[in-house]
Amino acid sequence: WGILFSHPRDFTPVCTTELGRAAKLAPEFSKRNVKMIALSIDSVQDHLSWSKDINAYNGEQPEEKLPFPIIADANRELAVKLGMLDPDERDKDGMPLTARVVFVFGPDKKLKLSILYPATTGRNFDEILRVVDSLQLTAYKKVATPVDWKPGDSVMVVPTLPDEEAKKLFPKGVFTKDLPSGKKYLRYTPQP
Repeated sequence: WGILFSHPRDFTPVCTTELGRAAKLAPEFSKRNVKMIALSIDSVQDHLSWSKDINAYNGEQPEEKLPFPIIADANRELAVKLGMLDPDERDKDGMPLTARVVFVFGPDKKLKLSILYPATTGRNFDEILRVVDSLQLTAYKKVATPVDWKPGDSVMVVPTLPDEEAKKLFPKGVFTKDLPSGKKYLRYTPQP
């Protein structure tokens, strides 16, 4: 599993808080076998210097090292190729800034999720962790996660799974929500 997340610029306030939070949560992503990599349009030297600020923001020693690398995309080549540019935010030279994009890739190297935040809105890394938990669970079990699901909550049985097979796969039981239509499509089971 992998996460690529882009940033408008080094030494900017929202980006600093985001990379700080990502650094704090790096052990959680590691527990889930997720490799993280950031992208910013500044140089490697700027990334190293900025890393000191990020670590200091977190109350740690101002070192040049973070628990994940930052790609230096000074010419915006990768950002353009991946569609990571914000059409509304521009730098002092009128060049589009890199948006706050999150790409989550599965072990099959395929894109599993993309989220685009504007440059003015910081990401919620707790939500990104929750999404990774859902993606990993649903990749290996025949379940889906309902609205506001959190790890440990009940999950939904996928609609394509016949009732008899669901009963065999989920020994803790399958529970159906009664609806006015009489259709039995809201099937829940404790998280496997």
